[in-house]
Amino acid sequence: MDNMGQKFETRSRLMDDLKAVIKEAEEFLRNTGSQAGEGYQTARARFESTLSNAKDGLSSLQSQAMSSSKDAMEAADQYVHTNPWQAVGIGALAGLIVGLVLGRK
Repeated sequence: MDNMGQKFETRSRLMDDLKAVIKEAEEFLRNTGSQAGEGYQTARARFESTLSNAKDGLSSLQSQAMSSSKDAMEAADQYVHTNPWQAVGIGALAGLIVGLVLGRK
């Protein structure tokens, strides 16, 4: 897997993990909403603020990932339109390599 693919996979796992943490944190806040005490209420308010910031950051990260993916797809499309025979050659070479690898197994 190339470096770009690894970065995408790592980002994807990070976003999934953050979504899970946010979901669990929201459930925790719902279940502990009736707790009393000034210290607890202050800590809960800070936690809610941090959770809100995490949601905003996750949303921003998702937007950036979508934008990067769209840019990469547009660049590939532009390359294929600009260099159609090179793109055909690259596709044929990739098919040949995949065929050889699969043929050996």
